[in-house]
This record gives sequence, structure tokens and C-alpha cells, in this order.
Amino acid sequence: MILLNSTILDIRPLARTVESTGGRRMLGWNVPPEELIHIPEHWLVYPEPEASMHYLLAILYIGFTIMSIVGNGLVMWIFTAAKSLRTPSNIFVVNLAFCDFVMMAKAPIFIYNSFNRGFATGHVGCQVFAFMGALSGIGAGMTNACIAYDRYTTISNPLEGKLTKIKALVMISCIWTYTIPWAVLPLLEVWGRFVPEGFLTACTFDYLTDTFDNHMFVAVIFTFSYVIPMTMIIYFYSQIVGHVVNHEKALREQAKKMNVESLRSNVNQGSQSAEIRIAKAAITICFMFVASWTPYAVMALIGSFGDSTLLTPGVTMIPALACKSVACIDPWVYAISHPRYRIELQNRLPWLAIKEESDTVSTGTGQASVGPPASTDGGQTATS
Repeated sequence: MILLNSTILDIRPLARTVESTGGRRMLGWNVPPEELIHIPEHWLVYPEPEASMHYLLAILYIGFTIMSIVGNGLVMWIFTAAKSLRTPSNIFVVNLAFCDFVMMAKAPIFIYNSFNRGFATGHVGCQVFAFMGALSGIGAGMTNACIAYDRYTTISNPLEGKLTKIKALVMISCIWTYTIPWAVLPLLEVWGRFVPEGFLTACTFDYLTDTFDNHMFVAVIFTFSYVIPMTMIIYFYSQIVGHVVNHEKALREQAKKMNVESLRSNVNQGSQSAEIRIAKAAITICFMFVASWTPYAVMALIGSFGDSTLLTPGVTMIPALACKSVACIDPWVYAISHPRYRIELQNRLPWLAIKEESDTVSTGTGQASVGPPASTDGGQTATS
């Protein structure tokens, strides 16, 4: 290890001073020599990006940060302060909002680095950034999986599948027990490590070091942080859609036998069926998780097991943007479309002029129910 570090220190100062044929400086040109050991050599052979690219990313992150902190902050405040929203199912919504809040709370490090065009916060800032990202990213993935499980049990077994507060808290404890080791291990460099990536303004786990131990770490964290929650989300939501389709089909067949148009009372024929609404919510949630984390997962696999030359600094910044954008969208999908949440928000912040009618509470949750009213306990299925 000492020999390897000595070799890196001998090579990297040379890489900093090399200029491209166009006279542009290379990435890492402004990094102190003692910090270069923390940067994978892969990035130091690329020219420094134009200053405008750094500034554009900084502006985007400022917008993401404001949207995420305001949106998720409101979710955490309203869902914990409003008695009507303090249901077991909504504990998961609050936990998801907390994860998304943490995801963007680390953005000032990236913004500062971007305006300084590089590794300005150094190794310490890099570790803080990556640690918060690992906690919030894996925590959000597992929380999404638990939300999918809660919705599945509520709809498929409304009488016995009702979530209790104790069970919800136990599941939250399991989420963080599952998540924390994957952030602590690379932080302490017990297994894996956190390093800069792309323009050297963001940090994540090391997927470029070509050693057996690092390849194993990438494969294992890929499985536990992406494959497992992805499988759970897709399975539970596909089961929900299948259950709703079968339920609606049975209702239509029974109505046909009885020569009536519908077995449901007070059905608005112009509104969407429960089948379509819940299917749309399921597809939206699955798509968000896939779209936000699949690019990053694929990038890590390419860096560790594929052709790492495909991962240019500019290319690697795109998956990072996808991950951050979902932290801004989640509050809208999970909470802001929730009728009870909008009413509480209107009562506490009337200057927002939301103008939500109180009778939409029963309407919004009632339409989302499939079977007995127990399925609307958390209001979770009203987020389509």
C-alpha cells in the first residue's frame, strides 16, 4: 500500500501540469499535492471543463436544493404536526422526506466546489458529501420498498394487513440498520472508500480501483442498495396492479350478471377507474426509482467491471443529476397530491392560496380504496 501511494504521488503531480493540445489545464491542476492521493488517476487525464459548466451545475444544484428543502421540509412538518396525518403508513412518507432532505442538504459542498472549479473542500468535505449521499440514497430506496409493501398488504388484505404504529417503527429501525453499514464501511475504509468523481466537485464510493476487494465491494453494494429494493418495489407494485385488475374484473362480471351498470355507489362515470389510477401511481413510482438510480448503478458497474474509458467527467455528472432530481419530485408524488396534506397546508399556510375543499378528503381517499375502507388508513393510495 505504501509503495502504491508513493507511485501515485510520483505520477500525479506530472498529470496536473500536463496541458492538452488546446492549451487547457487538466483536472486536478488546482488540487494541493497532499490531496491528490485521494483522487483516482482516471480523472486526472482529462482536461478541466469550462468554467461555465461548473457554474451551470452550481445553479442547477441551487434550484434543486431550494425545491427539495422546501418541499421535503413542508412534508416533514405537516405530516408530524397534523394529528390527522400521524398514521402508521405516513411514517414512511416522513422517513422518505427526511432521506430526500438529507440528500440535498449536502449540496452546498458541491455548490462551493463548483464555484471554485474543483476539489475545494478537500478530503474532509468529500467524505461528508459521500457519507450523506450513501445514507440518504440507500435509505430512500429501502423506504420506497417499505411503502410498496405497505400498500400491497393494505390492498391485498385490508382486514388483517392494516399497519400498526409499532410495526411501522420496527420497519423504520430495520431500514436504518440495513442502511448505516453501507455508509460507514467506506467512510472508515474498512471495505471500499469514498473518492471524488467527474469534475472533482462530487464524491461517491470508489468504483474505479482495479482490485479484487474493490470489485467485490461494488458488486455487493450494487446488490444491496439497488437490486434488492428495486426487486421489492417492482414485485409489490406489480402485485397491486394485478390485484386491482382482478378486483375490477370481478365487479364488472358481477354487475353484468345483475344487469346493473356498476356495483359501486356514487360512482362518477366520468372519473378514472381505481384500476387505472392505482396502476398509474405504481408505474410512476417504479419509473422514478428506475430513472433516478439505474444510470448510477450502470455507471458503477462499467467503472468496476467494464470499459472505464467510457466514463468521462461530463458523462458521470448526468447520473448524479438524476439522483438529485428525484429528491425534488418525491414530495409531490407522495404527499403534495395527498388531499389531507393539501388541506392541512392550506390551514397552516393560507397565503399559498391552495384552495382545497374539505370534502375532497373523503372523496380522494375513498376513490383510492379497493375493498373495505381500511385501505385508506394512511391515505397512501391517493397519490396517483
